[in-house]
Amino acid sequence: MSAGSVALALVDDMPLFEVAIACEVFGPERTDLADPWYDFRLCAEKPAGTRSEFGFLQHTRHGLDALAKARTVIVPALPYACVQSGLPVPPALVEALRAAASAGARVISLCTGAFALAAAGLLDGRRAATHWLYAGTLSMLHPQVRVDASVLYVDDGDVMTSAGRGAALDLCLHVVRKDLGAEVSNQVARRMVMPAHRTGGQAQYVDLSIPDTDDDSLGPLLQWAGTRLDQPLTVDALARRAGMSPRTFARRFQSAVGTTPLQWLLSQRLIRARRLLESTDLPIDQVAEHSGLGSAANLRRHFSLHLGVTPTGYRHTFRRDTRGATPA
Repeated sequence: MSAGSVALALVDDMPLFEVAIACEVFGPERTDLADPWYDFRLCAEKPAGTRSEFGFLQHTRHGLDALAKARTVIVPALPYACVQSGLPVPPALVEALRAAASAGARVISLCTGAFALAAAGLLDGRRAATHWLYAGTLSMLHPQVRVDASVLYVDDGDVMTSAGRGAALDLCLHVVRKDLGAEVSNQVARRMVMPAHRTGGQAQYVDLSIPDTDDDSLGPLLQWAGTRLDQPLTVDALARRAGMSPRTFARRFQSAVGTTPLQWLLSQRLIRARRLLESTDLPIDQVAEHSGLGSAANLRRHFSLHLGVTPTGYRHTFRRDTRGATPA
């Protein structure tokens, strides 16, 4: 097995976190684990001094044209202005990525680096991951990309993409696992005091907020239903509460909330279950009862389907110290 060369692409104002992850995984000489180790280099749009987040300067001998000489090219998260304010991906980076892909490089993005791969046309027709906050923006700007906001990373062979922030580490360890084997990847993870592989997907980290609606007739209903999730709630009962026929209610609900009443109820019950798992010591069957999901088996089924993790696994990840806490 050969590690080969890894080139990290840099432009001004990139966030430090994903840059540091790639440097930590591939940069240090670990010839005690694998010899040869990766030949790691920084390739910058401004080799004499590329400014990252918070003003840190990175100096390197290599420009972006050197990406085409690497076996693996990594694009960390893009500057926030590119994904939040709509500024274009730096053209020099886009052209360098196209050249690297044409030369046969394996191209990897971390977090919002997927926007650069998409701008270069490398994600057309492919499934790809990015931070869940920006998955909708990526889909809107590049509808030919099949964005998957639920997973930690996507391995599509010569193109790989990771979800947000910490998922960059999951993908980097996956790359080491593919290149050098599971034992080497496990040893790298141990030295970083990290799990070698995380269960579940990005969906378990998505914000728990309840969607707002501009429909004044539905707003009070959503609040009312949200306090009665542990009770039987049917579409007919919600329609009667709203003073509408079931058909009119379903149409108005879809237009205002963006989903069906039953899907909304399920999502709110999953949110309730997640909060109970985070903040109480309730047994799983009682979490299911208090959240309106009925049984522990039903709770496990929905967690596996929608979050990619078991309720117990979710609790281990997000548990807060709340000794003696009980649900409101």
